[in-house]
Amino acid sequence: MELSRSLFDSPVGPLTLLASERGLSMVLWPGRKNSKKNPTMAPESSRHPVLDRTARQLKEYFDGARRAFELPLDPQGSDFELRVWRGLCAIGYGTTLSYGALAQAIGNAKAAKAVGGATGRNPIPIVVPCHRLIGSDGGLGGFSGGLGVKQWLLNFESGVASKPKVLSVNIMHDNGTAR
Repeated sequence: MELSRSLFDSPVGPLTLLASERGLSMVLWPGRKNSKKNPTMAPESSRHPVLDRTARQLKEYFDGARRAFELPLDPQGSDFELRVWRGLCAIGYGTTLSYGALAQAIGNAKAAKAVGGATGRNPIPIVVPCHRLIGSDGGLGGFSGGLGVKQWLLNFESGVASKPKVLSVNIMHDNGTAR
């Protein structure tokens, strides 16, 4: 699968966005790489419609003007992982759900630990809002971007964290130019 890449400068750090011809495939945290291959070596795209839409919608989200993403998605995973990730998309902005409740919602009430594992492999964090999934005791659980980022996102969505005053949406290219 051929992926195109761009960078998005966000309040939670620079995010690497990767998209196929079918949709957004990955959002990577700083310093993180997919374990199966190195997608950061994907070609830099100066004009990719999905990457451009993703950057616009992420800016709107971090500006407080967007509560749901409307993007074509192309995550790669097992049937179970895809069901979990679709379930994550149903958790509303500013709300949380427990791992067990999501397991029940996708039709496998005893799969809370498996839901946690699939959530940890979510290749499209923020857009597929895995940060909204918490433990049944209200604990944060895990998060690929780090628990500090998860707490910030939850606070941001609940109105506790302030909106960023300045948000750069420059998409940086390998040659150092921005657009």
